Amino acid sequence: MENSENIKEMVRQKYSEIALQDKESNSTSCCGATNSCSTEVYNIMSEDYNELKGYHVDANLGLGCGLPTQFAKIKKGDIVLDLGSGAGNDCFVALHETGAEGKVIGVDFTPAMIEKARKNAEKLGFNNVEFRQGDIESLPLTSNSVDVVVSNCVLNLVPDKHQAISEIARVLKPGGHFSISDVVLVGQLPNNLRNAAEMYAGCVSGALQKDVYLEIIKLNQFKNITIQKEKAIIIPDEILTDYLSAEEIQNFKNSGTGILSITVYAEKAVCTPGGGCC
Repeated sequence: MENSENIKEMVRQKYSEIALQDKESNSTSCCGATNSCSTEVYNIMSEDYNELKGYHVDANLGLGCGLPTQFAKIKKGDIVLDLGSGAGNDCFVALHETGAEGKVIGVDFTPAMIEKARKNAEKLGFNNVEFRQGDIESLPLTSNSVDVVVSNCVLNLVPDKHQAISEIARVLKPGGHFSISDVVLVGQLPNNLRNAAEMYAGCVSGALQKDVYLEIIKLNQFKNITIQKEKAIIIPDEILTDYLSAEEIQNFKNSGTGILSITVYAEKAVCTPGGGCC
C-alpha cells in the first residue's frame, strides 16, 4: 500500500479527470476512472436517484455506492455537510430537505470538482449551498457547527479513516448525526487487487473490514450506530482478469470474501457536566 500522500495525489488526479468527463463517460468506466474497465461496476455500485426530490441529473457523476441523503433524517433548517461533494449531487438533494432556512456545505479534495459544483449551484440559482476545497482528515469547518453529515462512497478513499471519523465528530453539534454510504470488506482482498491504483480510486481497494469500520465509529464516541442499508458488490471477471490469474480468480470467488456497500447511521454523543460522554 502506498503512503498517505501518494494515495491522496492519486485520488486527486483520478477525480480531476473524472470532473472533466460527463456522466456517460464515467458510467462506461471503472467507478469513474478512465481505464474503461466495465459498465457493470457502474451498474452495481451506483444507486437510482430519480425518486429523490431535489435530484438534478447534471450533478450526478455516477460515482456513489448508496443513497445517504435518503436515510439522513434531514430536517428543515438543518446545516448539512457533504464530504466528497463532487459535482454537488447529494448537496442538492440535502438542500431540498433542509429548505431555504437551512444550509448545505460541500467539501471536496479536488479543485476541478469544486469548480463543477459551484457552476451547477449557480445554474440552479441556489444561494444557501457552498463548496469548500479541503481534506476530510482536516475539515475546513469550526467545531460543533453542523447538524448532519452525509457522504457517498468517499471515506474509503481517505488514508486515515480514524482521523476522518474524528473530524466528523468534531464538526457535528452534540446530538448531531451522520448517514454515510461506503464500501467495506468481509475477508481479505487478494494483494494484487488491494495494491492496484485503479481499484483504489475505483472505491474498492481502500475499503476497511466491516467490523473495523464500525469499531472506528464507536471509538469516536458515536452511539446508536445502525446499518441502514447493505448490498453486495460483485467485481466482474473482465476487471478481475486485469489483476488476477484464472486460478486466483476462482480462489477469490471461493474464499468467502465479500465486498459490501453499506449505509451507516450514527449519532454524536451528548456530553454532560460531570457525566462524561455515554
